[in-house]
Amino acid sequence: MKRTSITTVAFSILLICFLWGGAAASWAAESKPADAMTREMNSRLPLDLSNDDREENELARRGLIASDPALDIRGPGDKPVWGMKQYDFLAGNVSAPETVNPALWRHARRNAIHGLFKISGGIYQVRGYDVSHITFIEGKSGYIVVDPLVSVETARAALDLFYRYLPRRPVTAVIYTHSHVDHWGGVKGVVSEEDVKAGKVRILAPEGMTREVISENLMAGNAMKRRAMYMFGSLLLKNPQGQVDAGIGKTASSGTISYIPPTEEITKPVQEVVIDGVKFVFQQVPQTEAPVEMNFYLPELKALCVAENAVPSLHNLLTPRGAQVRDGQAWYRAIDETIDLFGDQTEVFFTTHLWPRWGNAKIRDYLQKQRDLYKFIHDQTVRLMNQGYTMTECAEMIRLPRSLAGEWYNRDFYGTVNFNVKAVYQRYLGWFDANPANLHPLPPEEAGRKYVEFMGGPEAVLSKARESLKKGDYRWAAQVVNHLVFAQPDNREARELQADALEQLGYQSESPIWRNFYLTGARELRHGIDKSIPVQEPGGDILHGMPMELFFDLMAVRIDGQKAADKRIVVNWVLTDTNETYTLILANGVLNQKKGSPAKNADATVTLTRSVFDTIISKQATFTGRIFAGEVQLQGSLLKFREMMSCMDDFNFWFDIVTP
Repeated sequence: MKRTSITTVAFSILLICFLWGGAAASWAAESKPADAMTREMNSRLPLDLSNDDREENELARRGLIASDPALDIRGPGDKPVWGMKQYDFLAGNVSAPETVNPALWRHARRNAIHGLFKISGGIYQVRGYDVSHITFIEGKSGYIVVDPLVSVETARAALDLFYRYLPRRPVTAVIYTHSHVDHWGGVKGVVSEEDVKAGKVRILAPEGMTREVISENLMAGNAMKRRAMYMFGSLLLKNPQGQVDAGIGKTASSGTISYIPPTEEITKPVQEVVIDGVKFVFQQVPQTEAPVEMNFYLPELKALCVAENAVPSLHNLLTPRGAQVRDGQAWYRAIDETIDLFGDQTEVFFTTHLWPRWGNAKIRDYLQKQRDLYKFIHDQTVRLMNQGYTMTECAEMIRLPRSLAGEWYNRDFYGTVNFNVKAVYQRYLGWFDANPANLHPLPPEEAGRKYVEFMGGPEAVLSKARESLKKGDYRWAAQVVNHLVFAQPDNREARELQADALEQLGYQSESPIWRNFYLTGARELRHGIDKSIPVQEPGGDILHGMPMELFFDLMAVRIDGQKAADKRIVVNWVLTDTNETYTLILANGVLNQKKGSPAKNADATVTLTRSVFDTIISKQATFTGRIFAGEVQLQGSLLKFREMMSCMDDFNFWFDIVTP
């Protein structure tokens, strides 16, 4: 039976919001130096930005108790999971190299400060042990943990560091602020599932948490993972010519992802809860940075945690790795509500990425400018699109006022104004700009051949592109040579020239994720795709909790419609331990599912337990092997069952991006 049948069906699920894993390339890719125009651009800060970033530097270091310069976290088999030594090139008071935007360089250096920090009385954070932070709050009998990182190994290492300097009391509760994996994946590094089931540990999360953990990005998981490798620079070496940062963290860890469902959900828009003797006031902010998300305020400590809607950087209204576009209007309204609820009382402010802030006046000013950052982008995009400007035109026209752009915490260190403008446009109007010429454009390969022909052939394209490159017109050079690369993907000179243009764009980028995209594209143009990099798969905790309906939805999007067009096959699935029965019907090139009584006219019936099913989808067993072991019974036509499964595609993770 084709391997696609079950053992690989579930494995494009999620990787829920990023690429979880950051293995550097195993090959040494040659980088070229910054050219004269890039050197000149990188010799000064952007126009609106003050040279004085002392306050951000002080905030990033404030409260540091201890750090481990040789931080190196390992997983099973001594596999590297996380390390900060690879970022030693950022240490010291070193000026920005010619190959890094000077604003990004300063941000990346601050982002490399790691260790245990005291935020205020009773609140501590371990920062720089993953792409996100883990927070510890002192309770009456133990500690309340907020957002236990991506991986079990990094969360455990952070807890160990915490216990070296604070009394060794138990973890009595865990809070997940939202549904992205960097805020819950390491939970089993700080608590055990047995203690949670025994009632010794509470786990709190926003309403609908588990549903979003399982379903978010389900359908597009394979494509998102591949694109995330570009976004986070996972294939790049860590150096001034490669990956220097990921904006809201250095990169993501590559350890074991775990999940324990919450024991309690916050269900009201604003809800008070006492956790281990500490009063929390939760504010739900759904459909902002994540589908389910919440902030909380600690009245006794006058401390406010705004999960990820107001980190000291511009965030993404649409992440370049791909996701459903976020609601900019809901985002700024949520911050405004936070100000109304807690702004007058807050003396300590922290988030789950980057560094905290102190003092009521400064915190209010910060939150107001973060709110206005997103509101300005939203409102100005809507204004211009209603004047008939296209998505690309809006993105080129909108510039933040100096009162916003001049703040270091509003800069393009994760999201960018350009990309977020396009996200707002997309949310309201979609990708089509209403120009009939763009209604049904040619696909890239065919268009590339015609563009090259119109421009006088490959040599003419290369000649003109070289001139553009010499003038520093890198965007145009990359765009025009892209047509030649898609027309003639084996044209080495075209690939090298486009790589040169992308590389200079990367060196100039203030946004680390734009830099990572540009430099990864340049690497793959020069060297092809290195398929030896391990790709991390989601943990069994997630797969085991996936409802069968979602699994069958995932099977349905793998059906090759043309191959299945003339087939009609009916298969029953009976799960004996959960008393569930499903019927899959393949007809008209689509796979439909029905829950309930088995179909009487089924071609085959598969009977098994959900626990056996879980071992198969988590690759602990194969479907065929479980049949031979007697743990799966198949009645009816094995040939028909195989025929249905043979209509399913295997998703190729290493699909081409910069070449056809």
